[in-house]
Amino acid sequence: MPPALANGRSGQTDAYSMILDAIDTGIYRPGDRLVESELAERLGMSRTPIREALQRLETQSLLVRDGRSLIVASLDHNQMAELYVVRGELEGLAARLAARNATEEEVRLLREMVEADNMLLEHPAALARANRRFHKQIHLASHNRFLVQQLDLVHRSMALMATTSLAVVGRGKIAQEEHDCIVSAIEARNGDAADAALRAHISVAFATRLKQEAAKREAEA
Repeated sequence: MPPALANGRSGQTDAYSMILDAIDTGIYRPGDRLVESELAERLGMSRTPIREALQRLETQSLLVRDGRSLIVASLDHNQMAELYVVRGELEGLAARLAARNATEEEVRLLREMVEADNMLLEHPAALARANRRFHKQIHLASHNRFLVQQLDLVHRSMALMATTSLAVVGRGKIAQEEHDCIVSAIEARNGDAADAALRAHISVAFATRLKQEAAKREAEA
């Protein structure tokens, strides 16, 4: 059984947000079965908001039907490749706009995040969470609400990958160096460089993910 989720009576009462967060943080992983009655008990809610949340997640393709049950979806090779293509385009645009639109305070926060995250290199799970916060901050610094909405959808789908590329030996350090380059370009207000740096960062992450998948297939053969 997955670890307990935050109880609805603690102040967060949005079943959709709590279940989505549980998928995003790996409490529920691809292939895990979500049972309405169990979620209602765990979240301290009636079954109606749970049912509505599950239906919404199914509509967004984060959950899929397995007979009468709902399970957390997974991405096949082609879906993963398609997702990374879209992510690279949108993230690059976000970095370009951040170089133009970010306030000095936002730029300073990005630099502080990179420096703080350097302390997490030996902790892949914590670094993965910090990585999501870093990318989200770039999205917000773009000051384009429609782009932020689309990137939220992309990153929601990224949660359907069972592992993080940051778990690969040496990837965390390289990713942090890439983050440093992205922030340097934003600090310089160089949109072209920021766009290129973030696209390159996503490309390396995708290549690392492909190596992970190849190693997994080889181990299973």
